[in-house]
Amino acid sequence: MIKMLFIASVLISQTAAAEISSTRQDELLYFLKQDCGSCHGLTLKGGLGPALLPETLAGKPRDYLVTTIMEGRKDTAMPPWKSMLTREEAAWLTQQLQTGIIQQTAFAKGKAK
Repeated sequence: MIKMLFIASVLISQTAAAEISSTRQDELLYFLKQDCGSCHGLTLKGGLGPALLPETLAGKPRDYLVTTIMEGRKDTAMPPWKSMLTREEAAWLTQQLQTGIIQQTAFAKGKAK
């Protein structure tokens, strides 16, 4: 069962990644580190906002997290990001966070110009 879930997770990740260019993936990782990190901590271990680590996101449905990214949360500091992200991009970010496979890129590390 776990093996099947892992395979499904990889297939979903590959499908989402195929729709988002590698350049845009780098931009999204930079966005995650800088914009999300400003509230959730640069290491995503929490701050003003909760931690965005695989273990803290494991029990949350992916669609719930995507909607939170897109629409924000009323009466909290979580803003809606739908003016900057597509739903597919929010789903890709969620996939990266939930699986813990966020890759460090030159752009995410701030080396790209």
